[in-house]
Amino acid sequence: MKRSQINDIMGAADDMIREYGFTLPPFAYWTPEEFVAQKHVAQHLIEAGCGWDITDYGAGDFAAMGLFLFTLRNGRLADLQRGGGMCYAEKLLISRQDQLSPMHTHVIKAEDIINRGGATLVVELFGSDDAGGFAPDRGGRVWCDGIAREFAPGEKLRLRPGESVTLMPGDWHAFWGEGGDVLIGEVSTVNDDKTDNIFRAPIGRFATVQEDTAPTHLLVSDYEDWGLL
Repeated sequence: MKRSQINDIMGAADDMIREYGFTLPPFAYWTPEEFVAQKHVAQHLIEAGCGWDITDYGAGDFAAMGLFLFTLRNGRLADLQRGGGMCYAEKLLISRQDQLSPMHTHVIKAEDIINRGGATLVVELFGSDDAGGFAPDRGGRVWCDGIAREFAPGEKLRLRPGESVTLMPGDWHAFWGEGGDVLIGEVSTVNDDKTDNIFRAPIGRFATVQEDTAPTHLLVSDYEDWGLL
């Protein structure tokens, strides 16, 4: 993805987030230089991967397959492993109309996917085989707004604004906006985007960036290149 495209996506996403009554935290608006200057007081944000995250999954066609994310807060894996402390994470996502977030599952993370506003969010579901792999002939069980619901393999949930689904590790899922763009909330256990996203297809989690202009704000995937990690 070109950096100029990423900058434009950030601006449009911020506008949509504000339209639905949310405001990103102050660190969202730091320039790259401000982030570097705040490095020593922002170590938790940096190490936890909080911030802007825009991906085309390496496919080069963001409109067809991609996702906007902003990680608002993220806990510590060590706390999760010992069973107490900061064991949670929260994100805002934007899924554009007919923009696929491809089929994947998680090994550790359980998550609530919440339609915070906009159009309908379609979530396609499959179960796992005995080894945790994608199982095209298996369904399973999820919770929709806290109510248990059995799903058939390939079933598509349609979440309207205010509705949610709880997904557990091993619940294979893909999603996209239907009839328009969707603002999504994600509340989950500790999030590790580098190792805990298992995709059905051999694709990457992060975009490759072409630096055709300077970044307005850093992506999470920029932190190492800017000497923050």
